[in-house]
Amino acid sequence: MEDILKQVRDGSLSVEEAKRRLATYEDLGFAKVDHHREKRQGFPEIIYGEGKTAQQVISILEAMKAKQNDVLITRISEGKAEQILKVHPEFTYEEIAEIMYWKAESKRQESSGYIAILCAGTSDLRVAEEAAITAEVLGSNVRRFYDVGVAGIHRLLDQMGDIQEATVSIVVAGMEGALPSVVGGLVSHPVIAVPTSIGYGASFQGLSALLTMLNSCASGVSVVNIDNGFGGAYNAVMIDRIARGGK
Repeated sequence: MEDILKQVRDGSLSVEEAKRRLATYEDLGFAKVDHHREKRQGFPEIIYGEGKTAQQVISILEAMKAKQNDVLITRISEGKAEQILKVHPEFTYEEIAEIMYWKAESKRQESSGYIAILCAGTSDLRVAEEAAITAEVLGSNVRRFYDVGVAGIHRLLDQMGDIQEATVSIVVAGMEGALPSVVGGLVSHPVIAVPTSIGYGASFQGLSALLTMLNSCASGVSVVNIDNGFGGAYNAVMIDRIARGGK
């Protein structure tokens, strides 16, 4: 900011250009890109891809990249991703998670700590991978423990030693949603429960799992919205950062 103001004083920078550089958001007409988000919250603004056209997403990501912000796009269909990759092949698309991302620079995570991502069944993988990739892009180490649902609880118990060493667990489950309660009773760290819309009719598109998780008798279990792997990961990364000393 001081450099910009000095350039204005010296006449090497116009007032209009200074205003553009100092603006906390950029108005694209259909969207106002929040360039100040990382300074306020620690992470750049995330692009929610569902409901946006490919061209709208491209315009937003280009505005973010111009400021050297990392870019994470959630809920982006394969068709839109293909259109975006034609213009920006430097992006990575993860098909299962429906996520695209680009990082301004490679940030190696030096800490040995990690977030455990648990998935009850293979049908829950899309939400689990949304959580896992989000956490990785936002800077945390991740370890995946998939297909460890309560229907075969021995599969979970075989992994409990490693799960207990995590700083926080994200537990993704559909059907009756019992897995987070089981994990919550076996670990000494926070558990973030993510209900999914997987299940037969009486699961009510994830409502049954959501209510089970909200009524968990295990202490330390917090719940996010149905299919919200991103929201679970965002909270987990904040906890992980605190555990690593806020870095």
